[in-house]
Amino acid sequence: MSARLETPASALRQVAPLIASPPRVAFVGLGWIGRKRLDAAAAESDLIEVAALVDSDVGRLQAAAREYPEAAPCSTIEDVLDEGVDAVVIATPNGLHARQAIACLERGLPVFCQKPLATTLADVQRVIAAARAADRLLGIDFCYRHISGMSELRRRVLSGAIGDIVAVDLCFHNAYGPDKSWCQDRLLAGGGCLLDLGVHLLDLSLWVQGMPPTERVRSRLFAQGEPVQGASGPLEDLAYAEFIQANGAIVRLACSWHAQIGQPAQICMSLSGTRGGASWTNVDGSFYDFDTQMFVGTNRELLGASRDDWGSRALCVWLAQLRESNRFDAEAEHIVRSAALIDEVYAA
Repeated sequence: MSARLETPASALRQVAPLIASPPRVAFVGLGWIGRKRLDAAAAESDLIEVAALVDSDVGRLQAAAREYPEAAPCSTIEDVLDEGVDAVVIATPNGLHARQAIACLERGLPVFCQKPLATTLADVQRVIAAARAADRLLGIDFCYRHISGMSELRRRVLSGAIGDIVAVDLCFHNAYGPDKSWCQDRLLAGGGCLLDLGVHLLDLSLWVQGMPPTERVRSRLFAQGEPVQGASGPLEDLAYAEFIQANGAIVRLACSWHAQIGQPAQICMSLSGTRGGASWTNVDGSFYDFDTQMFVGTNRELLGASRDDWGSRALCVWLAQLRESNRFDAEAEHIVRSAALIDEVYAA
């Protein structure tokens, strides 16, 4: 075990963190998304060195090890902590995120984690507290923030280009459902379509608006057509929720698995303002192609047309930030906003 990893978190804040160039990164969880993030980051050869691979599935681990023979194959995250890595990317089942992230942060390792950061607000707060205490960079894969045109939309909204926000409509209907067994296990998944899909939309709408204070008004969750309570029983496959922002604007959210929509997916965010409007919508039912537009009266302006492989952009941005500094970034504090709203719906 290296002396650097043995340094207690309380002492890490007293010294300028050292970063290898390129940083040595461990990838924990090599399922579909985890492997896509690994391959995309490795393709940017100047960003990182793939130092360690972790998966409990021997087949997935061996397949990745063949592609990245210089990386140390490990079966648990505890093993990777002794490999002298500089950062960790986590893409395991939801219910493991908090424990794994905290274990890494307490050893002085920056963490980039798949959404959701944790399955409960309390655990999200624990992870953020661990990152703050260790003074280490923490990121979460809110990939839709990096869609073409989204940053420009945020800039326009914050500049007042569409006036005061009056209403926000969010939807994510998926004609399919997750096909991994852990996604139907409450302990591992933490929730159903609301946590799987809704957390993306709530984060995006808050981020575009500069994180306005928001509270839940009412919500309904269903599993196979029957009402369910969020914290127990079957995982919801259909969710509706309404929220009110501090300025009085209403936010309406709808999301579902196995939706009867005549296409693979329906994904959108619409903002109505006193001087204009804006929308982000998927094209022809695609999960990957999006248009981001602004409206004034009958006129429309295309801010971005996403037809590229944008899915790993959040990770690549985080890795570029890591190369500059691995210290805690207060932007991570905002992760708690969407988590708090999800928690309110499940607790209702």
